[in-house]
Amino acid sequence: MRMVFECVECGVHYLPPEGMVYPDGPASPLWCARCQEAKRAAGVGEDPLLARVALAAARAALATRVPGGEEPVRSDVRPSRPPLSRRARSGPGGVRGKLA
Repeated sequence: MRMVFECVECGVHYLPPEGMVYPDGPASPLWCARCQEAKRAAGVGEDPLLARVALAAARAALATRVPGGEEPVRSDVRPSRPPLSRRARSGPGGVRGKLA
């Protein structure tokens, strides 16, 4: 599974290459490709501390994901309606019929 990052500039989620390297240079854990290109053109470099935090957050999110992309099964699955009481079961209409 690959890490997913959120651009701190525009807020878009992006999936950088697995090696964190684009053809024109290293991938940023802070900025998407468009924002990284704009920042590079403006001469702004990324903060190394923020880059480490972004990498750690992406690794933590990757570690908590369930393999196969399935949601974890909750153990306290409750029925859609409560069970019938003894009083409700007595009498002619006491048994709930199956829906057709």
